[in-house]
Amino acid sequence: MRFRNKPWAREKIEQHPEYFILEPEKYKGKWQEAFSVKQPLHIEIGTGKGRFITGMAKANPEINYIGIELAESVIVSVLDHLVETELPNLRLLNVNATDLKDFFDKNDVDRIYLNFSDPWPKVRHEKRRLTYKSFLKNYEDILPDGGEIHFKTDNQGLFEYSLMSFSEYGLLLKYVSLDLHNSEFEGNIMTEYEEKFSSKGNRIYRCEVKYR
Repeated sequence: MRFRNKPWAREKIEQHPEYFILEPEKYKGKWQEAFSVKQPLHIEIGTGKGRFITGMAKANPEINYIGIELAESVIVSVLDHLVETELPNLRLLNVNATDLKDFFDKNDVDRIYLNFSDPWPKVRHEKRRLTYKSFLKNYEDILPDGGEIHFKTDNQGLFEYSLMSFSEYGLLLKYVSLDLHNSEFEGNIMTEYEEKFSSKGNRIYRCEVKYR
């Protein structure tokens, strides 16, 4: 999906170091120093405009969160959420997910969220999918043993591909929902895309997988 370019986005990001970590490589291996309280760290890759990550930070003050988004013109919109409520347990990174190991060390992160990732449906683009094996290796390198990935999408093809990718990599499947909004799952916090797609009647798929 195309987003309107915001030429002022970089300047605004740099004006808010209380939320945006501008030199994340300096925190590799010591991310607890980026927060006022030491507690488990969860990250969302592809945080978009931030509805999910801000909602999670509000609902779970006992957990620290980092939202990661490559597009400046998108992640800058998270500030609109943060202006209303101060969230000391939330930080933002404007970086590429392919570079995770440049910023995080083994055991830095306790859980990873992947929400409504680009499905990259063409076969030649398979390696760009965030559930492709090379990404799963990157996640393994920053999670502890037994670390988890929680994945949501409305795209059935991507969901089926991801379940296969998880299985082939050797991850343990903990939870699967083929229709999240009509399931008994509690505490779901929607993303902007989730609200949009579900309002059109699209089924939402969700799973939780664990590294062995």
